[in-house]
Amino acid sequence: MVVWGLRLYAVILCTQMPDTISILIITYNRPADVLELLVNLGTQVRTEDVLKEVLVLNNASTESYKEVEDYVAAHPELKISYIMSDENLGVARGRNRLMQIAKGDLMLVVDDDVVFTQPDDLYRLGFLFHEPFFTEAHTGVISLRVLYYDNHQVQINAFPHKQYEKYAANPRFLTSYFIGCAHLMKREVLAKTGVYPTDFHYGMEEYDLGYRILNAGYTIGFDNGITILHKESPLGRAPNFRKLQMQWVNKSKVAWRYLPFRYFVSTATGWGVQYLRLAGGHYGTFFVALGQVLRIPFTEKRNVVSRETLAYLKKVEARLKY
Repeated sequence: MVVWGLRLYAVILCTQMPDTISILIITYNRPADVLELLVNLGTQVRTEDVLKEVLVLNNASTESYKEVEDYVAAHPELKISYIMSDENLGVARGRNRLMQIAKGDLMLVVDDDVVFTQPDDLYRLGFLFHEPFFTEAHTGVISLRVLYYDNHQVQINAFPHKQYEKYAANPRFLTSYFIGCAHLMKREVLAKTGVYPTDFHYGMEEYDLGYRILNAGYTIGFDNGITILHKESPLGRAPNFRKLQMQWVNKSKVAWRYLPFRYFVSTATGWGVQYLRLAGGHYGTFFVALGQVLRIPFTEKRNVVSRETLAYLKKVEARLKY
């Protein structure tokens, strides 16, 4: 079965043209990391038919990016558009800005601190949506395999399913959400869903767009054929109480907007407990966030997903309670 799959994949590569790809990168105060990524992209092979452009948004960094700018100027073959924002747009608004100008069939969204592992990764990504598994499932976005840069172990918090032990051995599967640091999305999806929510500066924006993608009739998938190395520490980044606050409020907003009421209650409660557990005594911010969460039913519109979408979420074993 595996041999048959490899032969079919080879036939696809030989008989079809790849989809074109726009690479979207937001960077903030990590010039060395984004330079390594761009140099890494320069080693990719067979990019003539697949690479449409590389869009780099400098999110109002305070550090110098002169080396990055010099590299961009010296490598026109990479088709890099370097955009300097005069304000920090955050993740959601920053991606929206790039998505609205992207021209490729597909948008490859990656963090600025990742690198590819094989020289033909980009070329093979151009065929990923041609795989029968994703074609038959009408998949709109695919998360890629993410390993830690330092030790090449799986980054579990970048694995797109909460039941890691059950799904880890699956080379591909359908799921309920996608990973922000490395995913491939059909540009056509945005015509039906719109872009990221503009009121999310950080955290949970993928869930919001993900539910709209599912409700538009697409599925969300994972494929481990392309491996991305991510420089996030294997020990984990220290919990930041401001980020935890945004995650709590934003995940509660997502649950209120798209899920049955019981999941809003369980999400708001569960993330409140998570904040208290990890935020290290920042009780003032806790009560600010609690007030924001309690106001959600009075300030946010509901657009609960369809019965079909809810059935899909349950079929792929989505974690809906929090």
